[in-house]
Amino acid sequence: MGKGDKKTRRGKIRNKTYGNLRPNPRNTRKKKRETNNH
Repeated sequence: MGKGDKKTRRGKIRNKTYGNLRPNPRNTRKKKRETNNH
């Protein structure tokens, strides 16, 4: 669970990727929170 873990926020920052833990700053989708509905 460190910088090399792609499933964590730190790992995504280091890997320069985005996901559920680290949403993309450019909101290309609608700004509604439709992804937060589990």
